[in-house]
Amino acid sequence: MESRRDFDIVAADWDEHPPRVKLIGDIAATLLTQVVPTPEMDVLDFGCGTGLLSLHLASRVRSLTGIDSSSAMLEVLRQKAVRQGLANVKTMHLDPDQGDVISGQYDLVVSSMVFHHIQDIELVLRQLHAVIKPSGTLCIADLDLDDGLFHEDPTGVFHSGFDRDELRGMLIRAGLRDVHDVLAAETTKPIAAGGERRFTVFLMSGRRD
Repeated sequence: MESRRDFDIVAADWDEHPPRVKLIGDIAATLLTQVVPTPEMDVLDFGCGTGLLSLHLASRVRSLTGIDSSSAMLEVLRQKAVRQGLANVKTMHLDPDQGDVISGQYDLVVSSMVFHHIQDIELVLRQLHAVIKPSGTLCIADLDLDDGLFHEDPTGVFHSGFDRDELRGMLIRAGLRDVHDVLAAETTKPIAAGGERRFTVFLMSGRRD
């Protein structure tokens, strides 16, 4: 088990990495082909970080709540929302791995590149299912199996990507229906062994009855 990563330390410079910004932008573009945000929707971004995904959605919906375990990341999101005049963005400092319980009711719950940092996936999926409104949707974007090569520093990485079939089963056990996945994005990175490798990111969606 890897120790937890302190995201507060990197929050100020998190958005200063163009490949990361592009990757989340590509995920957001794919997400918008799978769901249609409307002005009546309340959205939760679980593990929102600095809001790279959140701010693609906030102007399209009634409310956007960003949850993260890093208070510094949340502060960056708050500042960005203010600069963009987004009064409907709220933040919540919360960490399910430490026993915190997610609250509220949402039409759409999204999470991008977060689940590989979560120890107990099924616990979090049950919590997320509980806060999705009937007929609401959960969308998770994360890495396909990556042999542990995506992260140069594995601190806080508990899963080396995901087998889609296994994760799909977890969503179904959590109570979600119509679970399906698509390729969301891909990126190429240098790896420690030398050369570069292409990594793929899926978007998996499910609906609450």
